[in-house]
Amino acid sequence: MELGIHVANYNWPGGGDAIAETLAAMATTAESAGCDSVAVMDHFFQMEDYFPVEQPMLESYTTLGFLAARTSRVKLRTLVTGVTYRIPGLLAKIVATVDVLSKGRAELGIGAAWYEREHRGLGVAFPPIAERFERLEEALQICRQMWSDNNGPYEGRHYQLAETLCSPRPISRPHPAIMIGGGGEKKSLRLVAQYGDACNLFTPSVDEVRHKLDVLRQHCGNAGREFGDIRKTILYTGESLGESDRFVEEMRAYHGLGVEGVIVMPSAIEQVHKLGDDVIPRLSAL
Repeated sequence: MELGIHVANYNWPGGGDAIAETLAAMATTAESAGCDSVAVMDHFFQMEDYFPVEQPMLESYTTLGFLAARTSRVKLRTLVTGVTYRIPGLLAKIVATVDVLSKGRAELGIGAAWYEREHRGLGVAFPPIAERFERLEEALQICRQMWSDNNGPYEGRHYQLAETLCSPRPISRPHPAIMIGGGGEKKSLRLVAQYGDACNLFTPSVDEVRHKLDVLRQHCGNAGREFGDIRKTILYTGESLGESDRFVEEMRAYHGLGVEGVIVMPSAIEQVHKLGDDVIPRLSAL
C-alpha cells in the first residue's frame, strides 16, 4: 500500500515570504521518506468550512510546476480540480505541460466543483450541480482526446473545440492518469468506471468505503470495464495519523478492501519524517 501527502494549508510560520521554501521542503522530505505522490489544493480561496477563508491559497498548477522543479520521483496532482475553474482544452494543455516538465509525473485530479463562494468572489460561473456533472463528463472526453492522436474537433453540449491539438504531447503513456474525486454513487463513480484511472474516496468508515467500491464494481460491469484496472485510493480524514500503530491497523482494513493508496494531510515537516520512519515501510509490506 502506498502513501502520498496532500498540502491543504499554506498558513505556515513566516507568512508569505516562507511559503516557497517550506513547501519545497515538505515535498522533498515526502519524496525522500518514500511517499508516492504530492498533491495540492485546487481552490481560489481557502475552504471556509475548515480554515479562515483569508488564509493563503496558491494557484495549483503554478504550484505543481514549482514542485516539478524541486522533486524527481513523486507523482504530482491536484486533489482535485473543479471542472468549472478552467476550460477543458486549457486544462488538458496545462496538465500536459506539467507532465513534460516533470518528465512524466503529472496526473489529472478532477471533480464537479462545489465551493460557491470562491466562484462568486472571482466572477467564475457556478452552474447547477447537474450541469457541472455534464461539463465534467465533457471535460474528461476532451482531455482524453487532446492527449491522443486525434487532433480533430470536439462537439459537446457545453464545449466546442475546432481542433484538439496538444503539442508537446504528455510523456505519460497512454496519457496522464486521471483521478476522479468524489463518491457520488449515481454520477461520480459512474464517471470513474467510464473514464477514470483512479478514484479517491473519503474515509468515514471501512464499511462506507466497502459500499462505495461495491457500487464502483457495478458501474464497471455496466461499462464493460475491468474493476481491477482502476486504482483505488482514499483521502484519510480520521484521527489516528499521529499514532503509527493505530493508523497502520486502520490501513490494513482498507487494504483488505483493495485500496492501494492512502493520501494524508500532514501539517508539518516533522510529521512527514515520522511517516517515513514509522509508517511507510509497514504500509509497503501489506
